[in-house]
Amino acid sequence: MADIQLYDATLRDGMGGGGMSLTAGEKLRFETAEIVAFGMTRRREIAAEEDEGLRILAESFAPVCTLVGKSSLLHVEKVVRVSREENLKMIGESVAFLIRHGKRVLLDAEHFFDGFAEDPGYALDCARAAADAGAERIVLCDTNGGSLPPQIRVAMAVVSEALPGVPLGIHTHDDSGCAVANTLTAVEGGATQVQGTINGIGERVGNANLVTIIADLQLKLGYELLAPEQLARLTETAHLVDELLNRTPNPAQPYVGKHAFAHKAGLHAAGVRADAQTFEHIDPLLVGNDRDVLVSELSGRGTISEKAREAGISVDEDFAQRVVDRVKSLEHEGFQFEAADGSFELLMRREADVYEPLFRLESWRVTVEQRADGRAETEATIKIWIGEERYVRTAEGNGPVNALDRALRDAIGEIHPHLRDIDLVNFKVRILDETKGTGAVTRVLLDASDGVEVWGSIGVSENVIAASWDALVDSLEYGMQPAPRLP
Repeated sequence: MADIQLYDATLRDGMGGGGMSLTAGEKLRFETAEIVAFGMTRRREIAAEEDEGLRILAESFAPVCTLVGKSSLLHVEKVVRVSREENLKMIGESVAFLIRHGKRVLLDAEHFFDGFAEDPGYALDCARAAADAGAERIVLCDTNGGSLPPQIRVAMAVVSEALPGVPLGIHTHDDSGCAVANTLTAVEGGATQVQGTINGIGERVGNANLVTIIADLQLKLGYELLAPEQLARLTETAHLVDELLNRTPNPAQPYVGKHAFAHKAGLHAAGVRADAQTFEHIDPLLVGNDRDVLVSELSGRGTISEKAREAGISVDEDFAQRVVDRVKSLEHEGFQFEAADGSFELLMRREADVYEPLFRLESWRVTVEQRADGRAETEATIKIWIGEERYVRTAEGNGPVNALDRALRDAIGEIHPHLRDIDLVNFKVRILDETKGTGAVTRVLLDASDGVEVWGSIGVSENVIAASWDALVDSLEYGMQPAPRLP
């Protein structure tokens, strides 16, 4: 079985996605990778030696350079606006120039599969021009993301036969939802380098998801890409990149998503407890993820007992039924605990009489003042008791929730310094009965994190600020609970 090389284009293609940006310092945190310089073939009617872009590549510290070359006649004639022959010269001369300067060169044959559909012979000529000039690898690109696995399979077979011995790579986009499938098809057809981005970020709908590709190749197809301990950090890595990009991780992402190994229906949860293989395609620990049994009105007593055990809560015989009944009652009011694991654990602690509140609330108040200059200022005042001591704190914030959060942390932060490590990472509001307009019941979901664990909390009220306060308090109280959480 051939070795497969991973080419992470997160810092290049990934930054082409909407709202994606990393500072130079953040990019340098990816310190274990081999850096590849990236650029275009020479400009038309300019010698390679005189092309400024190629000179910069030649003088860079990177030992490997990736060049983008057009392999679609549509782009050659309508975008670059050169003849067929000139485009082939641009590819070959640019590759040769960098090789003379001691670089290893990869050609990204841009729009290759579209070009192959238009004129297979010319698309092959473009790949051959780079190979003849000494390119180390030809990477076939589905730049528009519109190809399907059968098209990839045919093109790979033709290229492999036409360019025997030339190492091939694959670079796909996900516009038709097939980027990962197309990549795996290309590997099946002989590609020995796979390009993609972490979490599939990239221009338009994104690139091939390198996280999914790694897991598929190693766990499904038997390729040895990462050591087991590295593979076990796949979930952590995926979440780190999202954190750097200030994105909320996709809970439904294969392998690493919060819901990738989550089970809600009672039958599914029971099956997993009996034998995990009944409803799980791999052991989640292999990729650093965890099994999660979601709590809802569909849950049975077994699910509740399991969640209690994981939280280190000792329960009596009637406990599970009391919790099931309480969950059903609250869900009829608008609560939803499958996304609020922090609030659910607190509910279980209350039923088990092991709940440890951070404080006793006397009152809170929020004022919002709209100024004539358009500025809106928010101020919150809270009055709470911790033991026998009363705390009154006032804080300003960017909105009611932020102001309440600041005031509360100010009041109890010295007593509970761990609060400084807890950040709110997501805030979602949903109107439950739109027909009641501004008088409708509101559900607020918060996600919080201490940098290691992420948990959800919930509040439901006709008053959106009251719902937000309840969710905020739950998020902090969960993070401060002393009981161990068992594996």
